[in-house]
Amino acid sequence: MRFMVIVKASKDSEAGVMPTEQMLNEMGAFNVELEKAGVMLAGEGLHPSSKGKRIRFDGTKRSVIDGPFAETKELVAGFWVIQTKSMDEAVEWMKRAPFREGEEIEIRRVFEVEEFGDSLAPEYREQEERLRAAGGYRK
Repeated sequence: MRFMVIVKASKDSEAGVMPTEQMLNEMGAFNVELEKAGVMLAGEGLHPSSKGKRIRFDGTKRSVIDGPFAETKELVAGFWVIQTKSMDEAVEWMKRAPFREGEEIEIRRVFEVEEFGDSLAPEYREQEERLRAAGGYRK
């Protein structure tokens, strides 16, 4: 099962405060541990929302909204995509993340192609499988 681990933004991450060298080293060591165990598929930190944009869809109209965005607790500062046998295993891995105090992460299961059942037409199922095989997605 694949999971997206969402790292919630903080006032510091939204202010563009960079992690300390110690934090980067600890996070790097944790990522190596995840990679060696075959758990980590991807992971990145994100710039503050002040450097981001949102696109709002209203029928055929598209509106682009410049950051920063309000409600820091609803913003994302980084992510991992991991693969484990269960949500419990994902939780156990992520409890070991080198966060200290006040940080919060959210773990959400990623849909697999087969979970869409008959709602996904065969041509789109093949397309998804082809994209994943080509490295567009990792499974």
